[in-house]
Amino acid sequence: MHIDTLKSLALDALEELKARDITQLDVSSLTEVTDLMLIASGTSTRHVAALAQNVVEKAKAAGLAPRGVEGGDNADWVLVDLGDIVVHVMLPEARTLYDLERLWADLPNDGFKADESFEQFEERASMS
Repeated sequence: MHIDTLKSLALDALEELKARDITQLDVSSLTEVTDLMLIASGTSTRHVAALAQNVVEKAKAAGLAPRGVEGGDNADWVLVDLGDIVVHVMLPEARTLYDLERLWADLPNDGFKADESFEQFEERASMS
């Protein structure tokens, strides 16, 4: 599934159940794990679980099986891995505590490369 279609599907699923403060982070230059992260807030643990479940159901209805779901009922943070997109649904308190937006924004773009050893990274970093 094209990433724009997948993003629209996830955003629609979150907006349908009134997710709050939806943020998109393009992390494609920072990690090979995923290209885009969506972060949204729910008003209660039930709301967080329902938002995540709606993302899962919409993905399955479109023929895409999520790679994984972490968290669940009574959780303050649920992660839905859709491959190219990872969706984080959090209570506002958890979102403030973990501050994923700042965490990912502060990562350097020229950090450790997947195909180099830690020693090579340290050597390259010391020459900067």
